[in-house]
Amino acid sequence: MIEKFNALKKEAGILAQNFIPQFYSDFAAELSKAKDFFFNHPLIFRLREDVLPFLHDRYGHGVEHSKKVSIEAGALVLIEGKYLPHAELRHLCLLAQMSGLLHDICRLEPDHALKGAQFCKTILKNYPLDDTDISAITLAIKNHEAFKEISPCEDDKSLFLSNVLYDADKFRWGPDNFVTTLWEICNYEEWTIEEIIARFPQGLEKIKLIESTFRTLTGRLYGPEFIRCGLKIGKIIYQKLNQTFNTEMLNKHSLNKAELYKTNTK
Repeated sequence: MIEKFNALKKEAGILAQNFIPQFYSDFAAELSKAKDFFFNHPLIFRLREDVLPFLHDRYGHGVEHSKKVSIEAGALVLIEGKYLPHAELRHLCLLAQMSGLLHDICRLEPDHALKGAQFCKTILKNYPLDDTDISAITLAIKNHEAFKEISPCEDDKSLFLSNVLYDADKFRWGPDNFVTTLWEICNYEEWTIEEIIARFPQGLEKIKLIESTFRTLTGRLYGPEFIRCGLKIGKIIYQKLNQTFNTEMLNKHSLNKAELYKTNTK
C-alpha cells in the first residue's frame, strides 16, 4: 500500500504543475526579492538554524512548509507595503519571514498557535529586536490559525504582520495540501486507506471554507485561486484513492474465493 501512496503522491505533484496559481507569475519580481532576502539575511540564516529542532517534517509542517510560508509572507510585505520607506519595508520583510519560520514550532501541541507564540519569545530573546518587534511576531503567530478568534492588534505593524503571515500560511492549503501535507500527515497518523477515504470529503469541505478567510488585499484577490487549484487536485486524488481501494477489495475478494475453492475441492 505504501507503494500505491507514493504513486498517488507523485501523481499529485505532476497534477500540481498544471494548476499553478497566477500569484507566482504576477509577482515573480517580489518573490525573487523575498527569496534572496530569505537566503542571504544573516538573522534569517541564524533563525533557520535555531528553529530546525522544532519543525516537524513528518507531519507536513516542517522545513519546506516554513520556508515557503516565510518567503511568501516576505513577498506579501513587498507587494502590500510598496508605498512604505525602503528601510521600513525591509524591516517588515524581516519580521514577516521570522514569523514564517517560527509559526509552527509547536505544531504537534494542542493550541499550537498560542504555544508557538509563547515559545517564540524564548527563541528570540537574544536577537537584536525591540519589544514591539517581538510583540508583533508573537501576535502574528498567535493569529495564524484558521477558524479561531483573532486577537486584536494594537498597531498597524502588528496587524500588517498578522495578515501577511496568515495569508502566506493559507496559500499552503492549495496545491501543497495534496502534493506533500496530506501524505505526510497520513504517514504520521498511520491512517489506513479506508480512513483516508472516509476523512477526505470533510477535508475538502474544510479547505473550501478557507477561500473566504484571506486577510490582505492580495490574499483576497489571489488566495481563492490557490484553494480552487488545490480542490481540483484533491478531487482527482480522491477518485484515484477510491479506485485503488476498490481494486484492492476486488483482488482480496477474488483471492478469498480462490482459497475457498481450493479448500472445497480438497
